[in-house]
Amino acid sequence: MQFLSELNESQLQAVTSTDGPVMIIAGPGSGKTRVLTYRIAYLIKNNVDPFRIMALTFTNKAAAEMRERIAHIVGSEARNLYMGTFHSVFARILRVEALRLGYPSNFTIYDPDDAKSLLKSIVREMGLNDKLYKPSTVYYRISSAKNALLDAKKYKESIDLVADDESSGRPKISEIYQQYQDRCFKAGAMDFDDLLLKMYELLTKFPDVLYKYQNRFTHVLIDEFQDTNFAQYEIVKLFAAMHENVCVVGDDAQSIYAFRGATIANILNFQKDYPDLKVYKLEQNYRSTEHIVNAANDIIIHNKGQI
Repeated sequence: MQFLSELNESQLQAVTSTDGPVMIIAGPGSGKTRVLTYRIAYLIKNNVDPFRIMALTFTNKAAAEMRERIAHIVGSEARNLYMGTFHSVFARILRVEALRLGYPSNFTIYDPDDAKSLLKSIVREMGLNDKLYKPSTVYYRISSAKNALLDAKKYKESIDLVADDESSGRPKISEIYQQYQDRCFKAGAMDFDDLLLKMYELLTKFPDVLYKYQNRFTHVLIDEFQDTNFAQYEIVKLFAAMHENVCVVGDDAQSIYAFRGATIANILNFQKDYPDLKVYKLEQNYRSTEHIVNAANDIIIHNKGQI
């Protein structure tokens, strides 16, 4: 495997340690993408069926670039990988299993504009003040709930959430959420956050479906793990529970999606959830000058939650 000769010692260890849970801590410029793609190529070269590899990213562009790099090494087999964003991969699975949840296999996916438009209609039909119940405000509230794996029923049962809504002068949000959920279901539609919530529901409500996908995916890999939210991590744990060949790549000093529920706690909790975890640190920066690296380290050192 000539491509392995391009790696430094830390990168090589991260690529070739394929059994059991692995965490790769990789800062900017440390060859993170190369390690992740070479790790997948290494698995395929060692006779792991690409159909049994799930690789989750945060952008379609990143997934396309990684697939192209992998294909350069292993050839056309790369097209069989379950690789893409969390939402695209989960949508692919949900379309196969949609009938279990009462949805058509060709269910519509509402983008944020579609969702806000529906919420605006519901607020108007309920005779509520649309200045107080702005679609963007209600949408964010519902989105946050779904990323915490709370459907409308659980939201209404949450004393803290209902109290927060009442104190903000929006006591009807739980009712809006219920109507929104019912209307989406009736229209055979899911919004982006449903792709996480419904994926979790599918795996937890139907043990045979969970077993099917746990058995299928022998290796699960996640890029930019520091940007995962609670729902994404819980789903990943379900998929990986049988084989525990789960590899996460992230940077405990870099997270930009806190506004949509991303939590650095996932990196810290990963060590607790997998006690036999192997950790590899890619600490050699190939991109930035020493001056920039030193300045960044002077800031990072003050972070409270880090490995």
